[in-house]
Amino acid sequence: MTSAQDPDVAGLLARAQQLLDTVCDPEIPVLTIADLGILRDLHWNAAENRLEVVITPTYSGCPAMSMIEVNIRAALQEGGFDRVQVHTVLSPAWTTDWLSEQGRQKLQAFGIAAPAEASLDQKALLGEPKALRCPICGSSNTQMISQFSSTACKALFRCLDCLEPFDYFKCH
Repeated sequence: MTSAQDPDVAGLLARAQQLLDTVCDPEIPVLTIADLGILRDLHWNAAENRLEVVITPTYSGCPAMSMIEVNIRAALQEGGFDRVQVHTVLSPAWTTDWLSEQGRQKLQAFGIAAPAEASLDQKALLGEPKALRCPICGSSNTQMISQFSSTACKALFRCLDCLEPFDYFKCH
């Protein structure tokens, strides 16, 4: 996040960051927008006397972004920030590399396989099967059931050892 030279502005930004750290993704509520890496920047616009938040969607057509923007505004306004502007930027495009390590661990604990290496997803383009670790039992004996799951950013897999289905957060 953007740092500030003025101690008062630095305090405002720190308080705003704490509030934003409570905003969760509506589709995967165990992840915050910071965990996902969609919270890109935060700064104080002194000329306009407002807080500005920059976000990047995981997909350009992500249906959760309007709800995320509403939740950002609500969290900040409840925390005393009356003037808030949320900017959505598409470039650079979001990548699973922006997912925090804590976010990856939260996904795993929630039963969703965290994104694998991008090269592993690229192998699927060549028809090679993807071997993911089951977030439930840890087995790598898994198989994709469907390229899409409950959201466009996830695929549906099944563990062939424990027989449990699980979501996989796709790389991109």
